[in-house]
Amino acid sequence: MAAVSPVAAALSPLEVSGGRSVGLPRPASSTALVGGSSGSFVFRPSVGGVVPRGGWAGVGRGGWNDFSCRPSAAHPRPVVLVHGTLGNGVDNWLGLAPYLMARGYCVFSFTYGGLLGLPVVGGVGSIDASARQLGVYVDRVLAATGARKVDIVGHSQGGMMSRVYLKFYGGRRKVHTLVGLAPNNHGTDLHGLITLLDSAPGVRRVLHGLVPAVTEQESGSPLLRRLNAGGDTVPGVRYTVIATRYDEMITPHRSEFLHGSDVHNVVLQDLCPLDVSGHGSLGLIDRLAFHETANALDPAHATPTTCAY
Repeated sequence: MAAVSPVAAALSPLEVSGGRSVGLPRPASSTALVGGSSGSFVFRPSVGGVVPRGGWAGVGRGGWNDFSCRPSAAHPRPVVLVHGTLGNGVDNWLGLAPYLMARGYCVFSFTYGGLLGLPVVGGVGSIDASARQLGVYVDRVLAATGARKVDIVGHSQGGMMSRVYLKFYGGRRKVHTLVGLAPNNHGTDLHGLITLLDSAPGVRRVLHGLVPAVTEQESGSPLLRRLNAGGDTVPGVRYTVIATRYDEMITPHRSEFLHGSDVHNVVLQDLCPLDVSGHGSLGLIDRLAFHETANALDPAHATPTTCAY
């Protein structure tokens, strides 16, 4: 498959579950969208992910990952966006990052768990290692912005991996709110396809060696048993899970839900029966999911999410 620049991908129609296509608004410039003047991106371990070739020159002109951004009194916590399996810190957030920036948030994202150093393919390495990378990035955001805590929005694996950070790597002291967009909180059976690996243990071993995050997301995996032992949540963190009935990756979709004292679980179709977003489009382009995310980040000013969005 030919490589497509993040900006070009954002401007193309995006197909969502159900066969309809949705186009994102055309930005004034690529800089306004991702903070770089070029569609070419490189991996920089020193900053924890993918950056435009030549650095973040021009990021102050409107892109996210602006480390000079200072949180406002209205939105005192920076928002860290955490992509899912096979994603990266740019392409996953061409919709949600500008949406949150327009509402006054300092927004940051990075690429974790890379494969063979490829800058556009993340979320495939060991989930514990990825959680530690998230911790390093959160510390950098806190140091740069002067904030005491961040809020995290994670899509798919990103929502679950962030919980690993909260529970095992000190994140509970640094995170106020975690919003999971179709998060793989309790594993998936991929409509039963995962069980096919049981008949080919050699394939499973090879797969785990190459892309451990994939097998670690199976229902009942050692990582998920460890993560969910003793309860789904940690004290002091507020949780929201946003799911879709049409999720073709995390099955059944209600396995995404968390159980705890400060948890809000929502299914998009309960808010708007006309919403047909699947697993990917929920995080990439779904305006209802974006609005529910904004509500979760600022519940004091939440407004009803309806089909009008």
